[in-house]
Amino acid sequence: MSKKDKILYAAQEMFGRHGYANTTMKMIADRAGVASGLVSHYYGTKDNLFLEAGDDLIDKMLVFVTEKAQKAPSGLEAIGIFVKSYLDFTLKNKETFPTLLRCSPFSDDYPDLDRHQVASKFKKLIDQISNYLEKGMADGSIEELPLTQTSFLLYGHIVGAVRTVFLAPYDSKGVFEEACHFIIRSIAKQ
Repeated sequence: MSKKDKILYAAQEMFGRHGYANTTMKMIADRAGVASGLVSHYYGTKDNLFLEAGDDLIDKMLVFVTEKAQKAPSGLEAIGIFVKSYLDFTLKNKETFPTLLRCSPFSDDYPDLDRHQVASKFKKLIDQISNYLEKGMADGSIEELPLTQTSFLLYGHIVGAVRTVFLAPYDSKGVFEEACHFIIRSIAKQ
């Protein structure tokens, strides 16, 4: 792993663990095992590094979830695979994924964050859901539904399940599995 990649991974861990306000560039440098000046050299400001950390995770997630869902024979199956893959990705990346919870457009952890830049990345995930919904409505596996609203509602449900598992102070065993079943039951053609 290059030094730049080590810094990015360390930033994802530190922002995920401590949040934006409580993470310093020095903490990131120490975690990455590099000189403090190298963090600024590669990423400039803490804001830039925070956004880059989130962008990188979303890009990796998009690849992970779309590769699995693209071969599904129906839109409904693609949605199921997408949701399960999204939730699996969060668990596979437990140390870094909380960065997305902190920099998402649905979070107020850092109110001065450029919401438009962040939202444009998250919108790619919502657009994937729209694509699978359209496929399912065309192939008859999904009810005729308002596309935009349903895409946002499904994504909100996924985000809610993830936030419950990662942030709730109580046992939430089975929430991811039930989230997948709930989504499929909600959109499947009867």
